[in-house]
Amino acid sequence: MNEQRENMEGILEYGIPGYHQVMLTPPVHLHFVSESLCALLGVSKEALSSPDEDRYLPFVHPADRAGYRDFLRKLSCGAGAMHTEYRLVRADGTVRYVRDQMTVRRTGDGAVLGDSVLTDLTDLRHESPALPNEGIPFGFLRYTCEKQPRVTEINAYMKDLLHIPEGRAGEMDDFEMYRTNIFLMIPMEERRRFSKFLNRVYTEEAPIAGDMTLLRCDGTRARVFGWVSKCRNAQGEEEFQSICMDMTDRWQVRRSSESRRYLQALSEVYEKIFAFDLDNNTIKCLHCNDSSYLKRFENIAMQTEEAVEKWLISSVEPMQQEAIRRFFRDFCQRKLVSEDGRPPQITYQARATDQTIRQYTGVFLKMDEAVSFYCCRETRDWDQAMALKMENTALREKMRDLVIQFSDGLAAFEVSPEGLVKPLYASENVCEFFGYTEEEWLPLTKRFTPLESFAAGSDATYEDFAALLRTGEAEFTYFDYKTETERKIRAICSEKEPSAHTSRYVLLYAVDGETAAGRKSLPEKCPVRIRTFGYFDVFVGEYPVAFRNKKSKELLALLVDRRGGYVRSDEAISFLWEDEPVNSVTLSRYRKVALRLKNTLEEYGISDILESRDGKRRIVPERVECDLYRYLSGKEEYAQLFKGSYLTNYSWGETTLGELSGARE
Repeated sequence: MNEQRENMEGILEYGIPGYHQVMLTPPVHLHFVSESLCALLGVSKEALSSPDEDRYLPFVHPADRAGYRDFLRKLSCGAGAMHTEYRLVRADGTVRYVRDQMTVRRTGDGAVLGDSVLTDLTDLRHESPALPNEGIPFGFLRYTCEKQPRVTEINAYMKDLLHIPEGRAGEMDDFEMYRTNIFLMIPMEERRRFSKFLNRVYTEEAPIAGDMTLLRCDGTRARVFGWVSKCRNAQGEEEFQSICMDMTDRWQVRRSSESRRYLQALSEVYEKIFAFDLDNNTIKCLHCNDSSYLKRFENIAMQTEEAVEKWLISSVEPMQQEAIRRFFRDFCQRKLVSEDGRPPQITYQARATDQTIRQYTGVFLKMDEAVSFYCCRETRDWDQAMALKMENTALREKMRDLVIQFSDGLAAFEVSPEGLVKPLYASENVCEFFGYTEEEWLPLTKRFTPLESFAAGSDATYEDFAALLRTGEAEFTYFDYKTETERKIRAICSEKEPSAHTSRYVLLYAVDGETAAGRKSLPEKCPVRIRTFGYFDVFVGEYPVAFRNKKSKELLALLVDRRGGYVRSDEAISFLWEDEPVNSVTLSRYRKVALRLKNTLEEYGISDILESRDGKRRIVPERVECDLYRYLSGKEEYAQLFKGSYLTNYSWGETTLGELSGARE
């Protein structure tokens, strides 16, 4: 009998991999620890054994702890047997992938006890799969985890997608330039975003999916949807793997539809619109007045030099013809690229259809790398009047609040005489400014919505929007949330006659772009330090996080105050807007604040310090260094951190301040 008992103990200790028992009745802790579990984690039994705390949880990968806790919670509620997969971080820092199979039972005293067996999946996870079948319709890439990743393998579909020709004897293989640096197949404007994705995949060891543009070998562009994951190759070296599908045709159809809506809005603002195609050296007249002689040439491509002379210069005052000829020539030679990214503009005098001399303004609006719209219209007296109005400092401040986070955005709206609004066109980031998701935005383009309801989700008031429609044209300064630089937005409305009963169109577009010097480089992966004693502030390494929205900073402070507990939307609203009820307006406003907080953390590469689930949010205490958390740990070296002040910025912090002061006494 003793021999049988010893055999059973030996099997539990060594024969069942990773075997352990978890007491699921609070406090959760390991009830039994096997030698095989200790060997897997690289620690002793004493390091895992405690009747008061769960010493196994710290070995679970930080990104997987929430899922592991949820796994235990479901088991503690009476589930008979469950399994899950997660990562364990050994004492030496290496990561192991495991499958946890746990069966629960009740002990004689009614406590819930779980018997757990671990299966090590690390070798399976790190096996480098064979290159996908060349006949499968998706692209596959392997590339190194270096700062300048090198392509190590590519399948035929991906080569065809990138228009890489077959190498010929004695000629340079075009693929070699891609092989040395994968960023060469990414357009310049997408490289920073792609670099951030790779950094997240590498640090979090979790795949990321999304769509982006690729630069083909022949200079054209492809739109793809794909995944990036991190694994190990046959030599045990870390590498990235990407799988992508070609969505170029679908994307071009969508772009074409958006361009048509955008052109419709432009046509309500400008008298003439021409498409300059620099790749094909052609010009098309896209829009003009019915009485114009250009009407017969609409949508007919002509050679650039001939069209410029015939359509755009012939009516210009003789003294100004050479200047405007030089303007178009420099644009076609791509010389009109200003340091601040401002679109090329020109003002000139020309002969109108009634043979009178009038002043006109023209501007180039870039559609893509090859095509730009040249839009011109007669300059009205109210242009100068509006410019004087915009000198008013208070109005400029309102306008800056109106368009915060309107980064490189384009938008156009149709406004009915009754004050109803219907979006005609908007770039992807604009709907976020107005407080809508992309799914909510699409139905708005199919119907008219009361202006007051449409503006309810924005920080700007209804009066701000109404004033913008009423003034007609404005150019104002705002803070670009993405680049952290001052930018300018121009708003133009179609002229509204006093007795008119027709719709009015409003166009918004950026008039200067971000420059290379204006970009703020992302910091390397640095510890996140949070200061709550005194004024609330957050630091990434030595750099303070610049919150451009006060409410998003306050939301983060609230999550820190909850010390890792989830905060519901209605709870957050009651703190952020103490005197306002929870309704559709405040919920929409809260979603926007949460989005801005998310964007700020992503810009600094620290989005992993927050977790979101079913509309609830929490801070992950294990991923930050916080003076409050250190002080509450009870360790002697942190006993002097609290000096009597806490979250001085926020009145609701007084509750926690009272607790801290009481404990101190």
